Amino acid sequence: MPEFLVTVAVPVPLYRGFDYLLPAALTDGARPGVRVRVPFGRRHLCGVIVRAPFERSDPVQDYRPLDAIIDDEPLLGTELLTLCEWAAEYYRHPLGEVVAAALPGGLKHGDAAERRRREQWMLTAAGHDALAALPSRHRAQRSALEALAAGPRDSGEWNIPAAVRSRLLERGWIESRIVEAASGAPLAGAPTLTAAQRTALDALEAGDDGFRVSLLEGVTGSGKTELYLRRLEATLAAGRQALVLVPEISLTPQLAQRLRERLGDGVRSFHSGMTDTEREQTWLAARDGSAAVIVGTRSAIFVPFARLGLIVVDEEHDPSYKQQDGFRYSARDLAVVRAQRFGAELILGSATPSLESLYNARAGRYRHVRLTQRVLSQAPPEIRLIDMRGQPLAHGLSAPLLQALDRCIEAGDQALLFINRRGYAPILLCHACGWRAACTHCDARLTLHRGRQRLICHHCGNQQPVPRSCPSCGAGELMPLGHGTERIEQALANRYPRQRIERLDSDRLGRRHELERLLDDVRARQVDVLVGTQILAKGHDFPNLSLVGIVSADQALYGADFRAIERMGQLVTQVAGRAGRAGQRGEVLLQTHEPDHPLLKLLVERGYDALSEALLAERRDTQLPPYAYLALLRAEAREPAQPLPFLRAARELLLPMPGIQVMEPIPSGMERRAGFIRAQLLIQAERRSTLQRALAATVPRLAELARGVRWSIDVDPADLF
Repeated sequence: MPEFLVTVAVPVPLYRGFDYLLPAALTDGARPGVRVRVPFGRRHLCGVIVRAPFERSDPVQDYRPLDAIIDDEPLLGTELLTLCEWAAEYYRHPLGEVVAAALPGGLKHGDAAERRRREQWMLTAAGHDALAALPSRHRAQRSALEALAAGPRDSGEWNIPAAVRSRLLERGWIESRIVEAASGAPLAGAPTLTAAQRTALDALEAGDDGFRVSLLEGVTGSGKTELYLRRLEATLAAGRQALVLVPEISLTPQLAQRLRERLGDGVRSFHSGMTDTEREQTWLAARDGSAAVIVGTRSAIFVPFARLGLIVVDEEHDPSYKQQDGFRYSARDLAVVRAQRFGAELILGSATPSLESLYNARAGRYRHVRLTQRVLSQAPPEIRLIDMRGQPLAHGLSAPLLQALDRCIEAGDQALLFINRRGYAPILLCHACGWRAACTHCDARLTLHRGRQRLICHHCGNQQPVPRSCPSCGAGELMPLGHGTERIEQALANRYPRQRIERLDSDRLGRRHELERLLDDVRARQVDVLVGTQILAKGHDFPNLSLVGIVSADQALYGADFRAIERMGQLVTQVAGRAGRAGQRGEVLLQTHEPDHPLLKLLVERGYDALSEALLAERRDTQLPPYAYLALLRAEAREPAQPLPFLRAARELLLPMPGIQVMEPIPSGMERRAGFIRAQLLIQAERRSTLQRALAATVPRLAELARGVRWSIDVDPADLF
């Protein structure tokens, strides 16, 4: 009697599937996409069948039998499973780990895939009355009630402290209900489109249904979200589902709420800030078709859909769409692959498109739809440079910027100061001997966080208390050098004691309920000045903001990475676009010690379009992406002598292969990080297929060379250092 095998993707860092003997009692349930329990070494792991039962041909080989089949039907459908297989092959990552990345929470460990009832929270009549009378000092309670005043919120999207929720329940101000099914029915209330929006929408709708990619390039405030909504309404009306990707968790609540107000309660969120159970339930709801729209961060690209018809990638240029460790995939690029395989429409939206997307639009692969005017008649604010050379500075702020802040506050408007460095100061210096606080695990300085009285490494997370005296000479005069968000916040609080100054950076993202409350307060005009990092540049709408001050963007002008100036242009343009969105006059001031830098002047005088044209020409001349394709082989080890020899051996494997250039291995930009010595090898090719063939032949052999070395391959790297 013949015996049968199945191939299983097991979540281990090995570049192969594993064949297991299929017991006769399990034959009926063994199908691709089904989770199974398998023995692996001394462990028992949850894997996924990727190859259907096939007859055993080798009578000598010893195969271990499956332990059990977990699912009654495939949990990963054909479309999602083939997407995982494509991603594993393209990004040269073990298939078992890719499949595990596609499964949320306990599903990857074999938990039952059971839909649970969906809970929503809403205000009671007493809660509406309480909100009107509640004193402003009860900030947490007010914020929680205000969030529900706009409409019911799913438990996974209404994130407040448990103590606050209990207090509101005790007072009868809130109640919960069980939602049996989500409705995808569009609601009324769409605004009238401007002539420019109507033209852009007609362009998006043109052509046959099915796969097409549109690059929607619209200046900040031009109404791109409304066009997303119109295409979402049409998708839902056709009985299909949609996926909306955003680059940051902080953007999901406001966008999900806006979509829910227009599209109904079929809108669900999916991101790492939710609990495992919440993510699982959203994943399963999309899979069975009961969730109409999923709003999520990059991991949502692996959410399964029953009837996917539209994918929107908002702020498509944002580097957050690229996973920077482990399975290094690009959610934006996978969105293109997934839309093509599903026959779905894809919209890539941005005010500052990536050079790769602009190149594809030029080549005719994407249709290019432009929105050049804001919805309100006020033109986007112009950026004015402040030459800081020789100017006296108050905690990094020049007199012209402070004077503009004075005028803004006196007029009762809001202001935003942008500095892409968190903490108080990047260096703590001994005035007596010159000692600087350095990380003991990295080639980096420790950043002073004065609020916590800690010195923190922003690369490895190492922390230590702020010393009372110099560890080197014993002197007591330790000086903070440079400026971060904390220092700017404190300086402004001292200058404007009667105004509310707030800081928004990743130090606050860990307390998500506080972040949402802060954003609500900004929109309610309860905050006068907001100080923050690049988080502020990512799609937030602050209608009362009239002044934006960019404390400095000089670091990017001489960055070692070839994408540094592109990122600087995008960041400056996006931050500047926060001003004047409600039709008021906007003012943008950029402090710089490099006012004559040609690319900075080009950006300020002619805008991002001109800068992107210049950078594309430069990339073409230097044969860098999007005119070439890159992969970066990284290596690290505890012993300093190990990474470079490993990379040299890898280079010897690659050199004979035609059509690629293999650079000499070099130490990484930060050679020592988290106690490891790091190095890297850059591989370049004119054709994507050539690079893929070289990697396919080389990557499986690297494990044989790696003795005491950890390595990773990064295809289409977002940065080179």
